[in-house]
Amino acid sequence: MRNVEHIGIAVKNFSEANALYFKLLGVEPYKAEFVPSENVNTSFFKVGDTKIELLEGTSEDSAITKFIQKRGEGIHHIAFEVEDILQEMERLKQEGFTLLSEAPKKGADNKLVCFVHPKSANGVLIELTQEIK
Repeated sequence: MRNVEHIGIAVKNFSEANALYFKLLGVEPYKAEFVPSENVNTSFFKVGDTKIELLEGTSEDSAITKFIQKRGEGIHHIAFEVEDILQEMERLKQEGFTLLSEAPKKGADNKLVCFVHPKSANGVLIELTQEIK
């Protein structure tokens, strides 16, 4: 794992959260997009080398909507950039971690993504990300 790629924050109201983080961070989001595979709206803020991703579920069956119903708004996941997502997924499986998918998916911000189940990471949802080339 190279570095923390971003911190994902689940929000109920996308426009209100974007306004709040603009006031908090003093910068506009540099990117916003809809991720159909996850039924989620995302926006990204960058301060220095740190990226914050806001996530709003767009359907009742979205993982973000379910997360907010269960836990409320807040930190949803920590994403780590990896050089080779397939190799890292295999390494983590060999180490005993449970992955939420057998293959990476196309995620936001031009990334391939895979999640590590929070039950195998002390309650923290971990995302692996690799730039799509």
